[in-house]
Amino acid sequence: MTDVARVSEKGQVTIPKRLRERMGIAPGDVLEFREEHGTLVAAKSQATGRFQHLFGVLKLDGTVDEVVDEMRGPADGA
Repeated sequence: MTDVARVSEKGQVTIPKRLRERMGIAPGDVLEFREEHGTLVAAKSQATGRFQHLFGVLKLDGTVDEVVDEMRGPADGA
């Protein structure tokens, strides 16, 4: 089965739902584009790993430095 999408005036394309679901592409995922022998190829970016969905889940009561200092003490010279 061939899926079809139209390119908008801004160069945007909506990836058909069937392909997004099959390929595990979710909102916020980053895709990399390349040309191979006259064919446009899109692939999920390596930056989008299996732990990407956890980004921003941890809520801290301060900055990362403050939390680390609280857990192990301030760095030498601080």
